[in-house]
Parts: sequence; C-alpha cells; structure tokens
Amino acid sequence: MSKFQSLHTDCLVYGSIARGDVNFGSDIDIFFPSPPSPEIIETNIEIAGFESNQRQIIQATPNYAAKGYIFLDELTSYSFPLVPLRSTEMDFYTFAGSLSLQQLLESQRVLGVDKRLMLIEPTKDGHVESEIIGREGEVAKLLNVDPKIVNERVRTLLRRNKVGHTGVYLKRELSPEESFSDVFNTLIYKYPALRRRLRK
Repeated sequence: MSKFQSLHTDCLVYGSIARGDVNFGSDIDIFFPSPPSPEIIETNIEIAGFESNQRQIIQATPNYAAKGYIFLDELTSYSFPLVPLRSTEMDFYTFAGSLSLQQLLESQRVLGVDKRLMLIEPTKDGHVESEIIGREGEVAKLLNVDPKIVNERVRTLLRRNKVGHTGVYLKRELSPEESFSDVFNTLIYKYPALRRRLRK
C-alpha cells in the first residue's frame, strides 16, 4: 500500500485487518477503487519487490463488475475493477470494513460485517460481535451503506451456508505471457453479460 500511495494511487485494505478481528490465517486483501491500468499495477508490484504467483479475471455474477486479481500467495492479493463500479458495489468494501493506508498506520479500526454475518464493532480492548439478521436496516445505517448491499450479502451468504460455495459466473486464469487488458477485451466478445455491463 505504501508503494502505491507514493505513486498517488489510492488503495485500501478490507476485511478482518480493517475491523480488527484479525488472526494469523487472515487474508490480506488490498483493493484499488479507481485503478490505473492493470499493467501499471503489475509493474509497481514488481518494483516494490513482490512477485505474483497467480492472476485471474473474475465476474461473480452476470450483473457484477468484472475484477482483476493478482495473488502474491495464498493469503495476499491485490484486486481492481475492470469496469466502473456502481455505488452499491463500492458499498461492499464499507460493509466488510475498509481502511486507507493512513488510517492503517494510525492503528484505526472500523465497523464491518464478516462472512458469518456478524457485525464486528471495535472496542478499546478488542471487539464486540452481534448478528445482523433481522437488523439489516439498522446495520445499513451504522455502516452508512445502501440497505441493498446488506440484504444482498445476507441472501448470498445464507445461500452459501446452505448449499455450499456456488461458484462464479466467469473465472479466467491468466498465463504469464497474457495481459489483463488483452484477455478482458477477448472475453468481452465471448460473454454478453460483460458487454451489457460495459454499456450500462
């Protein structure tokens, strides 16, 4: 994050690190809300001394924004949208809890909801957990997000708990010689949902 901040490229960390309910097995997920080109991101990752071991383009559902993912290892990833995000899609990161580099350096923690649908509220000495089911409207106000994202995440995660992981609409692994831009442009012609999303 520091490397990208020095290049005037904003990014944020989201999930348990931002909320404070972090452990040794927690993912380190870094997201670029308004990224430069994928090639610039990859170049700066290399300049920072990191090496990717996996790259993917993922579109969770036909209506969701396609995103690029660069994995450094099993727990550490950078991600970025390949199309402009809707406001509710950006709300996801607030819903999960997110911090800027400056907030992280100041040891701040924020409210957020984990994959168990538990609201994590940081306290001076730890955090308090409470269920959000039945409190969706209240939680949306606490997080200052659109109630749609709260209801959508509840539906998605409850279904996942019931039937298991249901997969994604599109998942394309990139080989070392392929670029995000070239592969994405190829996928646009193959997947009507990507073209519809671009038109919207």
